[in-house]
Amino acid sequence: MRRDHWIRQIRRLDPDTDYHEIYGISSSYEFPWDTMQALGFALYRTYAVPSIGQLLGRTGEFTERAQKRYDDTVLILDAVGEHGPDAGEGREAVRRMNRMHGAYDISNDDYRYVLSTFVVVPKRWMDAYAWRPYSPREVRAATNYYRDLGRRMNIKDIPETFEEFERLMDDYEREHFAYDPGGHAVSEATLGLMASWYPGPLGAAVRRASVCLMDPPLRAAFGYKDPRAAVERVVRGGLRMRGRFVRLLPARSTPQHGRDSSTVRGYPNGYRVADLGTFPGRARAEDARPQGPFTPR
Repeated sequence: MRRDHWIRQIRRLDPDTDYHEIYGISSSYEFPWDTMQALGFALYRTYAVPSIGQLLGRTGEFTERAQKRYDDTVLILDAVGEHGPDAGEGREAVRRMNRMHGAYDISNDDYRYVLSTFVVVPKRWMDAYAWRPYSPREVRAATNYYRDLGRRMNIKDIPETFEEFERLMDDYEREHFAYDPGGHAVSEATLGLMASWYPGPLGAAVRRASVCLMDPPLRAAFGYKDPRAAVERVVRGGLRMRGRFVRLLPARSTPQHGRDSSTVRGYPNGYRVADLGTFPGRARAEDARPQGPFTPR
């Protein structure tokens, strides 16, 4: 198909009513790899807020079972994006998120901040590294998509526009980013997980490259030294070169979902959305009981 096939489809849709369809085209056809990286980086940023990093550090889920937590996060978001939040696996995924989060004392401000990263970071990533930047319709659709998800998570005072989300995220980070041992431990576990996906020296290089992609306030909050400017330029330039290469490829004819990624490794025999995530207060043996529809890998 022509490279502009999907953007022409998007131009026929209304981002205020067809936002789920537009977001699905962007994330599964136009930018599947970039969306995975951007959403992962969005979630990673939140660990630098002490109230969030401390909570995740205390649970031990992200430090002791990093691969499972990564897989579950990807697959839960995947289910909402693929099936929609109103029925089947998509509705079950929203229910799972709410049950997990409801077990902890999380402020509405922290909820709003995390939601803002999922709106803002992907646009900034696409603008910097993808084969083309987000179009205005995609920006509006993604904003509406996460506004809808936020309402279903009972988040209050959700921003209405991308610009409002952007101000919220930037202001919250300026006010709250700070070093905390819990956030540092979760960061280290996450970087270690990413390195584990690649053999030997390549894994160490991926870890160094990840630090290069952090902005100085984020690095400072985790206690990391700034990399050499030349190394950072090489890393960021390499991503931009990848984007230019992808621009030469034809449009995707089949969707690529999060579960298709080689980095999702914990469910080789399939999974049930109802079994994903954590079950605070429940015996671990019960966590593995089959529930809900089965999704093969």
